[in-house]
Amino acid sequence: MSDLELLKEERLLKAADVARVLSISKALAYQLIRQGLIPVVRINHAVRVKPCDLNAYIERCRQELDEKYPL
Repeated sequence: MSDLELLKEERLLKAADVARVLSISKALAYQLIRQGLIPVVRINHAVRVKPCDLNAYIERCRQELDEKYPL
């Protein structure tokens, strides 16, 4: 399954999935989650991310970059 297909699914994502989609380390994914930059769903001790929330984070990053470096 490709990373784009993973984002289109309704299932909740683990930090490892988030890291793979963003091409970052799992440690950095956890850091973004801890900082509240990526909203999470907590199930007991498990931390999961809704694909729509990860998409929103990616879009916010794009907008910030566009604002910082307009064409």
